[in-house]
Amino acid sequence: MQDYIQERVLQIAAYIVEYHCTVRRAATIFNVSKSTVHKDVAERLPRLNENLAQEVRAVLNTNKAERHLRGGEATRKKYQEMQVF
Repeated sequence: MQDYIQERVLQIAAYIVEYHCTVRRAATIFNVSKSTVHKDVAERLPRLNENLAQEVRAVLNTNKAERHLRGGEATRKKYQEMQVF
């Protein structure tokens, strides 16, 4: 694995753990695709740092468990803003 990829993997992982962000947000911040972030944290990170990989996995599992709530909240907010009284 090339050095710049290793650096990116570790930076993305640290960011996800520190800010408890989603894959989508990390992809936006680091200007890469969601697929790249997912591959970095799911495949490359465990080879570099197993402990950090477990922390990232815990954050992503939490995000996955809560995503239906975030989606519902976004929809509710959208329709509240559309109502004109």
